[in-house]
Amino acid sequence: MTQPSRSGGQILVDALKVHGVDTAFGVPGESYLDVLDALHDSGIRFIINRQEGGAAFMADAYGKLTGQPGICFVTRGPGATNASIGVHTAFQDSTPMILFIGQVGGDFMDREAFQEVDYRRMFGQMAKWVAQIDRAERIPEYLARAFQVATSGRPGPVVLALPEDMLITQASVADTRRYQPVQASPSRAQIGQLREMLAEAQRPLLLLGGGGWNAQACADIQRFAEANALPVSCAFRFQDLLDNSHPNYVGDVGIGINPKLAARVKNADLIIAIGPRLGEMTTSGYSIITSPVPAQRLVHFHASAEELGSVYQAELMIASGMPQAAAMLADMEPVDSSAWQGSVAEARAELAAWQEKPPIFQDGKAPLDLWQVVQDIRAQTPADTIITNGAGNYATWAHRFHTYGGMRTQLAPTSGAMGYGVPSGVAAKIVAPQRTVITFAGDGEYMMNGQELATAVQYRAGVVIIVFNNQMFGTIRMHQEREYPGRVSGTTLHNPDFAAMAQAYGARGEVVNTTAEFAPALQRALAHAREQQLPALIELRYDGNLITPGATLETISKNALAAKAAK
Repeated sequence: MTQPSRSGGQILVDALKVHGVDTAFGVPGESYLDVLDALHDSGIRFIINRQEGGAAFMADAYGKLTGQPGICFVTRGPGATNASIGVHTAFQDSTPMILFIGQVGGDFMDREAFQEVDYRRMFGQMAKWVAQIDRAERIPEYLARAFQVATSGRPGPVVLALPEDMLITQASVADTRRYQPVQASPSRAQIGQLREMLAEAQRPLLLLGGGGWNAQACADIQRFAEANALPVSCAFRFQDLLDNSHPNYVGDVGIGINPKLAARVKNADLIIAIGPRLGEMTTSGYSIITSPVPAQRLVHFHASAEELGSVYQAELMIASGMPQAAAMLADMEPVDSSAWQGSVAEARAELAAWQEKPPIFQDGKAPLDLWQVVQDIRAQTPADTIITNGAGNYATWAHRFHTYGGMRTQLAPTSGAMGYGVPSGVAAKIVAPQRTVITFAGDGEYMMNGQELATAVQYRAGVVIIVFNNQMFGTIRMHQEREYPGRVSGTTLHNPDFAAMAQAYGARGEVVNTTAEFAPALQRALAHAREQQLPALIELRYDGNLITPGATLETISKNALAAKAAK
């Protein structure tokens, strides 16, 4: 059958439709005008962003929320370099994503033409696959492979460069079939070996994390935990893999871990890690689970065979997708759990104590109680509320004190990228407009991608953004006081009026200075977001000395000075 002639841009957009794409994010560029033209009548929603870093973060958030590759379009050179932060985040977070970059035409290539970059070299270490499509008739082939690679095994980002002249070339080529993600599955023998190890255990612990989960996999792993009375912990920024109100949930294993949970990890005689890479943040610098041979017996499930054994020599390593592993574990015959039957309730009680109001707020002297801020959010929002944040000490208040309602109620970068909070919150509200979305953002973090508030207004995405304004890069200041006490350098910020800035964008803006002011302000913000379908921002102005739930800057500095004097 003769295929109709189409431009490269049209072939590409038609291929996106074959693979089920409904939304793309990006910043326009003259290097891919033919794609923009093809998108015009495609039915694919193209979200116009204000900076490529925000666009790439939104694509990552889309991938996390849906399990489908987040699609991002940027122009060459500066556009691609701006977007690279989202690619790095998607790689470390195991998020399916495809970044399309308009490229210099083939007639000018390799001359250091205007904004020319070799993307294979640039993205080679931070993407699963990087390629350039030089012939229009091969676009369907390349896109089928891109979707396949982004979603199979360990999910991750793919980068495709699109030479400008290729996109306007006419070609006659058939479309492909839709991609089909491929995942490994445990063998019955491996599940049998795990069951034997679990039956021999006295202090087992289940640790969930990583990418590739879906609602059914979470439900199956919950059945497995319940049937075997297992305490369930979640890796850094994967706290939503089990509803935190579930009696088997015992806390998150990440930065600022509950010391009693850290002790449980160390003292466990069997850790069943399903999905996490067991990276630096989850293992407290490879200390609570030592590398390469852990003190605990370790069963490690991961979607990538290359990851297994690369850092930790587990006793049992199983290459598997999360749905495949969870389904087989849910069907596994339960073991006699009487040896550890009481440990779940004990660990759960330790979590409850860890989430009580911290001492720094118990005397009532602080004008704004950040612990109470989180309690008010929990009281006023439904269980399926999506909480997003970027990097910074302010995120500790959400990580430690919020109760995540299950898959997907948390969007946060395990890569530690600042600037993630606002774009991910806007994307979440665009993808799931019926759900409540709240973004936690530090003052330094907000300024990195706060311009995406304009995107939220343009697309009527009623996200509620809470800016923690302590007038400093708080995390760096905390480490600075620990290592160089009293010598503040490079961490002090002069901030704008965030609430006034929000109003200038067309959003609602309000400043909160005291604890009593927050709950009514949140009620107004939520109502505005719901009724007007527009974003709202609440700026929290508080004492920067209250740097974490467990310490003040003053205490950290004094302890560091005393330690130096004692040497």
